[in-house]
Amino acid sequence: MSRIGRLPVDVPGGVQVNVQGSNVHVKGPKGELQRTFSPLIGIALENNQVVVTRKSDNPEERALHGTTRAVIANMVHGVSSGFDVLLEVNGVGYRSEMDGKTLVLHVGYSHPVRVEPPAGISFEVDQKIRQIKVLGFDREVVGQTAAEIRRVRPPEPYHGKGIQFVGERVRRKAGKAGKGAK
Repeated sequence: MSRIGRLPVDVPGGVQVNVQGSNVHVKGPKGELQRTFSPLIGIALENNQVVVTRKSDNPEERALHGTTRAVIANMVHGVSSGFDVLLEVNGVGYRSEMDGKTLVLHVGYSHPVRVEPPAGISFEVDQKIRQIKVLGFDREVVGQTAAEIRRVRPPEPYHGKGIQFVGERVRRKAGKAGKGAK
């Protein structure tokens, strides 16, 4: 039995979970999410907890068991407290700012790069410590949006300039070995 899959998902106050077969609808103060899961996995709401079960030990069902439980737990957590991802901007002259709800990045191109937030996503910029915070209630969309922002100017290995996740290690290269030596 999956160690993750057998754990029930607690439903906090203010969050409503509706389970109809393999469809799960979660509504909370931050927003609402709906998802259809595989019919091989049983999903039930018991005593204010979501319980995920599987019918047999087939490899496909075993693989889906823990994943289904983790996705439901992320849905419940997202609509109750939300998710955030931190990015940092490194480089001389590199900066980020807000223009209404749009994120504007000045990262070494001849023009500023504007990033429009998808539905359910918002940005916060701290110019003092050069960080961008991506906020939202759907974990997949928050991560995808942060990855697209990082893709505008990924960190380069020689000077470390670019946009990177907070805590990400950028593997640095030495550069030219014989520079200035004759």
